[in-house]
Amino acid sequence: MSRNPLLESHELPPFAEIRAEHVVPAVETLLSESREAIDRLAQQAASTPPTWENFAAPLEAVNDRLSQAWSPVSHLNGTMNTPELREAYQACLEQLSAFGTWVGQHEGLFHGWQALKEKHWAQLDTAQQRTVDNALRDFRLAGVDLPADKKARYGEIQSRLSTLSNQFSNNVLDATQAWHKDIENQNELTGVPESALDTLKAAAEAKGVKGYRITLDFPSFFPIVSYADNRALRREVYTAFVTRASDQGPDAGKFDNAPILEEILGLRHEVSELLGFDTYADYSLTTKMADSPEQVLTFLNDLAYRAAPQAKEEFAELSTYARDELEIDALEPWDVAYVSEKLREARHAISQEQLRPYFSAPRVVDGLFQVVERLFGVQIKEDSAAPSYHSDVRFFRITEQGNPIAGFYLDLYAREGKRGGAWMADCRVRRQTDDGLQLPVAFLTCNFTAPVGGKPALLTHDEVTTLFHEFGHGLHHMLTKQQIADVSGINGVAWDAVELPSQFMENYCWEREGLDLLAKHVESDEPLPSELLERLQAAKNFQSAMGMVRQIEFSLFDLRLHHELKAPSANDVQALIDEVRSTTSVVPVVAFNRFQNSFGHIFAGGYAAGYYSYKWAEVLSADAWSAFEEAGIFDPETGQRFRQEILEQGGARDAAELFRSFRGREPSVEPLLRHSGIRAA
Repeated sequence: MSRNPLLESHELPPFAEIRAEHVVPAVETLLSESREAIDRLAQQAASTPPTWENFAAPLEAVNDRLSQAWSPVSHLNGTMNTPELREAYQACLEQLSAFGTWVGQHEGLFHGWQALKEKHWAQLDTAQQRTVDNALRDFRLAGVDLPADKKARYGEIQSRLSTLSNQFSNNVLDATQAWHKDIENQNELTGVPESALDTLKAAAEAKGVKGYRITLDFPSFFPIVSYADNRALRREVYTAFVTRASDQGPDAGKFDNAPILEEILGLRHEVSELLGFDTYADYSLTTKMADSPEQVLTFLNDLAYRAAPQAKEEFAELSTYARDELEIDALEPWDVAYVSEKLREARHAISQEQLRPYFSAPRVVDGLFQVVERLFGVQIKEDSAAPSYHSDVRFFRITEQGNPIAGFYLDLYAREGKRGGAWMADCRVRRQTDDGLQLPVAFLTCNFTAPVGGKPALLTHDEVTTLFHEFGHGLHHMLTKQQIADVSGINGVAWDAVELPSQFMENYCWEREGLDLLAKHVESDEPLPSELLERLQAAKNFQSAMGMVRQIEFSLFDLRLHHELKAPSANDVQALIDEVRSTTSVVPVVAFNRFQNSFGHIFAGGYAAGYYSYKWAEVLSADAWSAFEEAGIFDPETGQRFRQEILEQGGARDAAELFRSFRGREPSVEPLLRHSGIRAA
């Protein structure tokens, strides 16, 4: 048998050696060996009282070996997608799902954890106790108590759901990449900034065509809808974007996700009923900070009540400006970003494009590292010898007092075969092994405009905050002090608290002390002028109420979808989002908008009945930031407390308890409203 690099132990994934044909054999081998090892541990636990050392630790090692093989495969599927890799990835999903169900319903394993709790609870430390409790909870959520026929049905559902989620994601990627528009005459692109024109030109050249190529990748789509004076072009690009993977628009029906989301929702409701929950939302919230769907709805509706009047004012102002200054009598959705940019420039004399020269990607990355080093007392250095998977991707190591503590891959730029958005994912998790301490490694992925013509990539301020956001997730993963995989880093953290460190880090992109480390003019090396900073800060809450109600709209739609509808049709889903928009949204909606068909967060990510987590965690992050406002944003003592009470703890303690330890009290919504410029505060 030929050598398979996915079966070997490595400090970092051997990307140069991994081939699509390695994936299925490696996963099949690992699943078979894992099943044998787990059965052995369960049999041993039935005859010999299980301890942490003879039961929990070896079980963790089995799980980690599988995780270390699968994490690079999953990451490459999202960042270097090819037909061969996609096929191999897809072929493994059902097997991995079946294995997860088998483990979750393994009665011998369940009894082993129960015996560990009953016999050795007092000898376990806090992190171990948390791991045991989470394990027992998760067994029940996997249907360990169900009769055989229902257990089997649970397994069928989970397997099908993993396949459907992957297909949903593939359809969005394929629909995004299927559409393009080539333009030869630059006059049709008046208003579009030079940096974006360079990107469009490079995209055309890469495909061997003249002129400019517009695609639905965000670095191409966004400048068109935000800056193109050509209203018909804005409409065409907007229409293609909001109808991706649907029965509408230029590729109507070709990649339609409607049947997939119908089946996903029906199966989610069925699995929640199997496990004794009224709705999927009730099931989802068992692992979150929020106690019930009703509590979340009250939270969201309260925020909407506070923000809606101001959002309506903001939109009315936008409409008036469009009519009086731009001769747009009726503001359409494809006009909103464009008119907003014009109004932002008129009122604050600032635009995202104006700021780009101050945010060259290399400088921003260096500044981000300086912020982290000052705040948490660590050092970050590139390791160019580390194995990588693309020439754009860089690897860095984090050390403290000369000792290595973590590492991360930084993959900043959009390219073909890479799914959109920005995210952090585990490559390795911090855990104690027989050979010593395994250090955490993160994948940090963004989709910024790539550098063109030998010049550095210039980021918008929004992109800078995105980078800081994802790095906050990375810090949560990498600065953990936990040594048990299930509570290490973001593992075991309540989903509605997991955005706290990421949203917290964004604040450094708005403060002079933070910006001085990362904002320098690409040509003159001058820092961001005070006048421009004042305008940036003044514009920070430009349309913030409109932005808040938009997030509330998505959150309400998601929660109500999983709480009120049992097995909805695509028409039922459309009716619900229309109803939510009628009470929440202030921006006009066109009948062909099929946002839900590309809402990967809830249909292909982990946010089902949990999208509200962004706003919930924002309450925590704004309140945490107010502690730094009081002490100084680089105050070392406050930085160390944040590190010790939040980042290092991982999922070892309850999120609400950690927040109280850091802040000395319960969280308050007032800092969020104040930071967002919501006058109802």
